[in-house]
Amino acid sequence: MANKALATRQKMRLLAQPVKPRNPFAALAKSRAAGPHERSKSAERQAAKVAIAKAKLKADPED
Repeated sequence: MANKALATRQKMRLLAQPVKPRNPFAALAKSRAAGPHERSKSAERQAAKVAIAKAKLKADPED
């Protein structure tokens, strides 16, 4: 019986301590205002290629 009471007191003491974060840097990153990232140069080139290909599909008014 005495062991059960001791375990309960130890549990209460453990709960009273501040919780250590798993990753202290994650809280700092969350607090910073983050915005959208810029596209890479290769992504810009690929988007331009796709835009040119779509534009070529349309009929030319001169032809």
